[in-house]
Amino acid sequence: MMGQSVLSYSDSLNTKKLITVIGVESVGTIGSFVALNSMWYKQYPKVQFHNFNDNNDWLQLDKAGHVLSAYFIGHAGIEAMNWAGVEEKKAIWIGGGLGLVYLTGIEILDGYSSGWGFSNGDMIANGIGMGVLVSQELAWKEQRIQLKFSAHYTNFARFRPELLGTNGFQRLLKDYNGQTYWLSMNLKSIFFKEKKFPTWLNIAFGYSANEMISGSVDSFDNCAAVSWCHDLVRFRQWYFSFDVDLTKISVKHPVLKTVFGTFGFLKFPAPALEYSKNGFQLKAFYF
Repeated sequence: MMGQSVLSYSDSLNTKKLITVIGVESVGTIGSFVALNSMWYKQYPKVQFHNFNDNNDWLQLDKAGHVLSAYFIGHAGIEAMNWAGVEEKKAIWIGGGLGLVYLTGIEILDGYSSGWGFSNGDMIANGIGMGVLVSQELAWKEQRIQLKFSAHYTNFARFRPELLGTNGFQRLLKDYNGQTYWLSMNLKSIFFKEKKFPTWLNIAFGYSANEMISGSVDSFDNCAAVSWCHDLVRFRQWYFSFDVDLTKISVKHPVLKTVFGTFGFLKFPAPALEYSKNGFQLKAFYF
């Protein structure tokens, strides 16, 4: 159709778009692996492929990150397949599996690194992320329960910057103390489908943890030499909050629709009720 935006979705298979999708995904995958190898893995010697059991590390916040990553990358993969006009079920399985395939590649790199190892727990988490995505697309053709992420800065990074991040971006990605992972449920789609109700309003249940300066309790050997970590006792935190489903906000402009889709994995900042070892606490503004 003349004048149709390049961001518009095709009704049937568009070979040029599909080639573009395959090309962008291939270049992005290879480029990110090269960057990871240069910035992350080069500091550790290559060794024989081996496994690594990290299931108890970081109170499983890292596993939640794997679930979310597989979910979000797979969601982007489905959208890319839909944009190219790929048949519905093929788009769901091929696009939805993109996160699992990509993260499997990272696990293989881990398996050959002396600093890490192939983690079966990570692979299970990756599979869960894909399963949450694909099962909803097959059953409902929409994501009624979305996986989301929020993060804020904590003071722990300044104590161990080499592990928890030396700059703003690294701290958001590496300091698990400031990360929260959410299940965001669309109220209208689940409970009020036939009733007049805001289509964009979600309720969200979050999980986080705090006072963690190492992967496990025993993995920070220098704690005896410093005073600030003596009283730290890692603990879990649970949250209830409200959220906004950006995919349910009606927009016609393809650019704005793309922006909403791109940032849809971020939990909307809102008041939240926290429960932890310290009891219930109300957060007036939480992200």
